Amino acid sequence: MSKKVNMKDLDFNNIGSWPQQAKIVFCALLSLLIIVLAWFVLISGKREELETLERTEVGLRADFEKEQGRAVNLEPLKQQLAQMEQVLQQMLRQLPSKTEMPDLIIDISQTALSSGLVNELFQPGEEVPKEFYAEKPIALRMVGSYHQFGAFVSGVASLPRVVILTMHDINLKPKDPKTGITARSGALELSGTVKTYRYLDDVEMEAQEKAAAQTAAANGGKP
Repeated sequence: MSKKVNMKDLDFNNIGSWPQQAKIVFCALLSLLIIVLAWFVLISGKREELETLERTEVGLRADFEKEQGRAVNLEPLKQQLAQMEQVLQQMLRQLPSKTEMPDLIIDISQTALSSGLVNELFQPGEEVPKEFYAEKPIALRMVGSYHQFGAFVSGVASLPRVVILTMHDINLKPKDPKTGITARSGALELSGTVKTYRYLDDVEMEAQEKAAAQTAAANGGKP
């Protein structure tokens, strides 16, 4: 029959003298304490780290699937972009060239005259280069009837070269017959600025790109 162990009789400074039963209980409690401490100090911290890594993995996987979807559509988008650039270049090539622009301006003026309009002012301005085209402003003042203006627009549209005319600050009003010998009763006066456009050739495009690069460099990399 085992003797009951009294905690008061145990000498903690001499554990080796304890009874066998007390040693077993002490070792079991000590092992349990070590396991609990290890859980809180090591395993619990690693568990939180694992949960964080799992959440990170889920986010990275979602990003990967999103980028993978974009990559799948990237090649068709590149092909569409290349096709759009080809179409744009074809459309630009239909515009007048630099050497054709002087004749084109003469054609526009002659079309106005052949339509019955009177050119009181037809003054081309300085050409303004843009990114891949150049615009030519023309200050004008024309006198004529509605039908003559319609014939002028139709005549410009039927020119052999594609002509784009945009109107700016246009003023259309009845012409006072007392202001000049060109005025007729019921005539209209159209004044303002029109702009026509031409494409830039390869040399001009290269110059534009160099100028843009120099501007960006001077602005610290900003265009």
